[in-house]
Amino acid sequence: MLRHLDPWLESAPRNRGIAVLCAALAAAAVMGVSEAAYWGADQALAQSQARHIARDNSLRLRELLTSAETAQRGFLLTGRDDYLAPVQLAERELPAVLQRLRGQYESSDWAALVADASRRANEKLSELQLVIKLYRDGNMPAWQGLVESDIGREKMQAVRDAVSQLDRHELGQIALERDAVYRSLTYGRLGVHGLTVLSLFGLAIFLRRNEALHKARRQHSNELAQERDRLDGEVARRTAELTELARHLQTVREDERAHLARELHDELGALLTAAKLDVARIRRMTKTAPDIDERLKHMSSLLDQGISLKRRIIEDLRPSALSNLGLTPALEILTQEFAQRSGLQLSLELDEPPTDDGDRLALYRLVQEALTNVLRHAKAKHVRVSLGEADGWLQLQIRDDGQGFNPDAVGAGHHGLLGMRYRIESLGGTLQLLSAPGRGTLVLARLPRRAEPEVDIEPAAEPAA
Repeated sequence: MLRHLDPWLESAPRNRGIAVLCAALAAAAVMGVSEAAYWGADQALAQSQARHIARDNSLRLRELLTSAETAQRGFLLTGRDDYLAPVQLAERELPAVLQRLRGQYESSDWAALVADASRRANEKLSELQLVIKLYRDGNMPAWQGLVESDIGREKMQAVRDAVSQLDRHELGQIALERDAVYRSLTYGRLGVHGLTVLSLFGLAIFLRRNEALHKARRQHSNELAQERDRLDGEVARRTAELTELARHLQTVREDERAHLARELHDELGALLTAAKLDVARIRRMTKTAPDIDERLKHMSSLLDQGISLKRRIIEDLRPSALSNLGLTPALEILTQEFAQRSGLQLSLELDEPPTDDGDRLALYRLVQEALTNVLRHAKAKHVRVSLGEADGWLQLQIRDDGQGFNPDAVGAGHHGLLGMRYRIESLGGTLQLLSAPGRGTLVLARLPRRAEPEVDIEPAAEPAA
């Protein structure tokens, strides 16, 4: 039924592999174009930044010399030392500025111009310092002669011309670098746009094939769902049949137990009682024979043990307290006898809501089975049995403080609680077994609450023997 979809399903991994490869190639191409544009722009920006630094150094050179020259004139006119701060600043910063300029233009065609400007700047600064020194020494003719000469003006003008040439050159180079950044960004944008268009085209092809594949998968899923629904229906039908069969087997088992209990009570009980009466008559007739009387006493004791054994068997097969007194008294009797046999401490919290015969019998058997397991496996000291109602459900809990176990690790061959689970579930309830190593065990059963049917209380069938 699903064979015609096999080619589509078999080609799905290959199609996914091709799609992943194409996506990886497209991503790599976009990343490559983006990285190329980035590095081109970054290189152009780095060069542009270097041009700006070189321009700033040349302008700083002119600014320092101009400020120093102006400060010298103010000092010569006023004689105040505070006018000499720009000269002192030029003395401190000018060597570093000139060194940076020579380093920036060391391998270019402008190295000679920078070297000449550096020489003239140093000479200009020396001339300014000499005039100030002559002024301080009081040698007026000397410093006036230097000031009135054109030597200082020529040097300053040479520096200004060199700085202007460098500034024009750097501005031109900065414009070229800006154009290079723009070109790099433009190429990157065009490359990304082109790859985006190609990617969209490839995506459209992929989506078309993917839609066809999804359509085939949806058809396949629908067919699988139909098959699953059919199998679920079959499983539900078989489960219902097995549940009904389990319930029927439990009913037949309980009916057989009840029938056997009646037979033991009516037939065996009558025989044992009659035998005991006959033994009593014979004892009265043979009091003169001590040996025979001793034998008859022993036979009477054996008959009493047989009657007691018969009663215990009948109670195990069909507890009379459950039928005559109800679930709570029956559980009290059961737990009291269990405590006497096992020596364990038992706590009871019993509140019997209305139930029917089937529910009462199932809960009674569950307590029997749980207590038997506690005695065999739990190594517990205390057992708590509680019965009550919660949210419209009849709830029974049997909790012990034993060694516990891992419910998932229980092997085959343990059918007691498994059978009780099917029995409880056949009555519309649930059974949970909660345990862990070292943390005890909790058996939790829940049955839907049902109105208790009106039944006639039968008198106890066991006569006094």
